[in-house]
Amino acid sequence: MGRAGMSASDWDEASRGVVLGRPHSSGLKRYLPRTLFGRTLLIIVTPVVLAQLVATWVFFDRHWDSMTYRLVEAVSGEIAMIIDQLERVSSDDARAALFHRVERATAMQVRFEPDGTLGEPVGSWFASLLLRSALDDALKARVGRPYTLDFEGFDEWYDMHFQLDNGVLWVRSPARRLYSPTTYIFILWMIGSAVVLFAIAIVFMRNQIRPIRRLAIAADRLGKGRSVPEVRIEGATEVRQAASAFLLMRARLKRQIAQRTEMLAGVSHDLRTPLTRMKLQLAMLGPGPELDELRADVAEMETMVEGYLAFARDESGEPVRMTDLSQLAAEVVSDAHRSGWPVAAAIAPGLALPVRANGLKRCLTNLLSNAWRHGDQAWLSAGRRGAFIELTVDDDGPGIPRAQREEVFRPFVRLDSSRNRETGGVGLGLTVARDIVRGMGGEVFLTDSPHGGLRALIRLPI
Repeated sequence: MGRAGMSASDWDEASRGVVLGRPHSSGLKRYLPRTLFGRTLLIIVTPVVLAQLVATWVFFDRHWDSMTYRLVEAVSGEIAMIIDQLERVSSDDARAALFHRVERATAMQVRFEPDGTLGEPVGSWFASLLLRSALDDALKARVGRPYTLDFEGFDEWYDMHFQLDNGVLWVRSPARRLYSPTTYIFILWMIGSAVVLFAIAIVFMRNQIRPIRRLAIAADRLGKGRSVPEVRIEGATEVRQAASAFLLMRARLKRQIAQRTEMLAGVSHDLRTPLTRMKLQLAMLGPGPELDELRADVAEMETMVEGYLAFARDESGEPVRMTDLSQLAAEVVSDAHRSGWPVAAAIAPGLALPVRANGLKRCLTNLLSNAWRHGDQAWLSAGRRGAFIELTVDDDGPGIPRAQREEVFRPFVRLDSSRNRETGGVGLGLTVARDIVRGMGGEVFLTDSPHGGLRALIRLPI
C-alpha cells in the first residue's frame, strides 16, 4: 500500500517509527539495539566476547584443574607425612624439632593442640568455589582424617585443621602452594582487553556512524521542505556514495522546481493574455444572453487556469520559517469571519513549527472553503498530539463516501460533475492542500467528523 492509500493511523505509526527510530519488530529483533551504532557494536563485540569465554573455559578446564590438582596433591601428601611422623614422636622437644624441619622444607607453619577438637570452618565463598572441591578430594584420599578448612579473608595463607587421636593439628599453608596466581592475572587480562576493545570500538563506530546520521538528518529536513545544510562527503565508500547520491538528488530537485517555475511563468503569460483580450472584446460587445454565457465560460476558464497555476506552483518558492501556528490559525478564522463564513475555533496556544506560513494558510483556507461550501457550519481546531501538530477542519455537510476520499485528492476531480461554480470549484482545492502539506513533510486525511459531516485532518511532524 502506497502513501496515498494510508489511513491516518497507519501513517501515524509509520511516521512515528521514522521520527523516533522505533520500527515494528517481533521475536528476537525487539531485544536487539535499535540504532545502527548499537547493532554494529554488537556485531563487533559479540564474537570477541564469545572467543574470550571459550578461551577462559579452555584455560580453566586445562590449566586450572590440572595445576590446582597437582598442587593440592603435593600439599595433601606432605600433610599426611607430617601426621604420620607426628604419631611416632611423644616428647615436646621431638615434636618441636619435627615442626621446625617441616617449616624449613615446605614453608608451612605447623602447630599441635593436645586434647583439642575441631571448630566450625570459616571460609569465603570465592576461595571455596575455586579450591574446596580439589582440596577436599586430595585430603580425603591422602590424609583420611576429619578436617576443617579456614579461608577467612582469602589472603596469603590458608588454615587447615585435622582431628587426631590426641589433639588437633593446625597447618597454615602459603597460598602459592595451593593455586597459581596466573589464573587471576589471566582473568584480569581478559577483562582489561575486553574493556579496551570495547572503548576502541565505541570511538571507531561513532566516527563511522556520524556521516550516516548527518545524511539522515539532511534527508529528513529535505522531506519536510526545510533548508538543508551542505552535506560533507566523508566516511566509508558506501556512505560517500549515499552522500553523493543525496546531493545529486537535491540538485535535480532544485533544477526541476526552477524549470517548472519558469515554465509556469510562460504559461501564465500565454494564457492570461488571450483571456484578457477575450474579456475586453466581450465587454465592448454589450449585454446579451448568448454573450453572458460566453462571459461565464471565459470566467470559468480563467478560474481553471488560476487553479492549475496555484496547484503547480505549490508555494515552493516560499522559505521555511519558524511560525506560530496558533496565531496563523486564528488569522485564518478571522479572515473566514470577514468573508461571512460561520467558523468556530478551538486553538491551543504555543504551537510553533518551521513551515511555509503562506502555503499553510492557503491550505487551511481551501479546506474551510470546502467546509463552508458543503455545510452550514465549520469548525477549526489545532493542538499537539505526541510527535505531531494536528489541525482539523470539520463541517456538518453530507460528507464524502469512504471509497471516494482518496479520489478527491486527484487534480480536477469533483464529485459534483455539473461544473457549476456556485456548488464547487475546479477540483483543485484538496489537491493543492495535500501538495502544500506534503511539501512540509506532513499529510492530509479525510475522516468522519463528530459533527456529522467530513473532517479534514492535517498532521505535521514536529
